[in-house]
Amino acid sequence: MKTTVLALLLMLSLPSSLWAQAVKDVLHKVEEALSANEQAKAVSYFRQAVRMDTANAEMFYWTRLDKSTSVVSKMAHELAAFYKKNKNFDKAYLFYKELTQQVPNHVDYLSACAEVQVERGKEKEAARLYERVLKLDDDHLAANIFLGNYYYLQAEMEKKQIEADYRKIASPTKMQYASYRDRLARLFSSEYLRAKSALQKVVGKFSSAEAKKTLDKIVVIEKEVNP
Repeated sequence: MKTTVLALLLMLSLPSSLWAQAVKDVLHKVEEALSANEQAKAVSYFRQAVRMDTANAEMFYWTRLDKSTSVVSKMAHELAAFYKKNKNFDKAYLFYKELTQQVPNHVDYLSACAEVQVERGKEKEAARLYERVLKLDDDHLAANIFLGNYYYLQAEMEKKQIEADYRKIASPTKMQYASYRDRLARLFSSEYLRAKSALQKVVGKFSSAEAKKTLDKIVVIEKEVNP
């Protein structure tokens, strides 16, 4: 570890031409390691290249790697993790998406991709990804926390719209009232129950005051909808 750090510090002091050559040398070592079927060594060299010059490492990934090899997902993960750590969420998403296509049922990749989508403001897509996570791991904490809150907030917005629509009716008939109650009941049996199920799993794992508070609100709504 110390040797790697010292090598990187030395490289930082090199002129740009020598630095570029140093990066090429490291990437060449990646190719050599792959040719010798030394995958762990190849990934280690690639990780070093990502830290030295991410753009060149990414170009190497797209143009020089055989995408049919098993090691390619480890290289993609190095880039995804680096971009995520440095808050380049668009690039991070690009590589996490690549990973979910290469290894479709990898819970950690799906969860990381969902997390990055939240950072990009793509909550609906994040929800789809977390749903995939729960199909593989029903007790996944991050997925249940996100989906519990996501479906609760979605339900709350829809409930407000249903109530606003009903208030617009000056003199509602019995049929209109029945329709209003039916819409609320259907909403509870879908979004609210999904939120309830997820949040119950959360509080089953650790004492979350926020999750418990939301669950208490859902209980109140349930009594209102199904008296």
